[in-house]
Amino acid sequence: ALSPFNNRVYLMTEPFKPRIVAFLCNWCSYTASDLAGTARVKYSPCARIIRVMCSGRVDPTFILKAFALGADGVLVAGCHPGDCHYIEQNFKTMRRYTMLKYFLEQMGIETGRLRLVWASAAEGQFLAESIDSFVADVQKLGPLNWAANWQDADDRERALDEIVAEHAEAMEVQA
Repeated sequence: ALSPFNNRVYLMTEPFKPRIVAFLCNWCSYTASDLAGTARVKYSPCARIIRVMCSGRVDPTFILKAFALGADGVLVAGCHPGDCHYIEQNFKTMRRYTMLKYFLEQMGIETGRLRLVWASAAEGQFLAESIDSFVADVQKLGPLNWAANWQDADDRERALDEIVAEHAEAMEVQA
């Protein structure tokens, strides 16, 4: 099978290791991942963690860009509803998540490739289990290969930027 990331051919005997992009809220989820690390709780190395100040700052275009650049799945994790350090931003995250699930389905991408998790700073074990569960679910779905559908990386970047610019107003969910 051809990898969409580096054009290497993998033998079918090698297990598929999904590329997961995980956007974690600085105040809760990222702190939970830090707690998991200090407690030596192991979780899948397939997740690439990106710290954001709030899950409400994860623009839908960040998620689409992650998929376009080769991610097999995207996880967004934030504070529990009602516990957001930025008042009500995680409610905006919920609305964006619902909109994105519908959008991905319309694009022919399995909705199971996007997941929203609420994890407080004290829930390191829960976050690690959530990451492992998501990696396992995406592994069952197989590679997305969305990036492989584009001719070349320059065209992909330019086309994605054009899509983002064209639909910027529609992608913003009003508070």
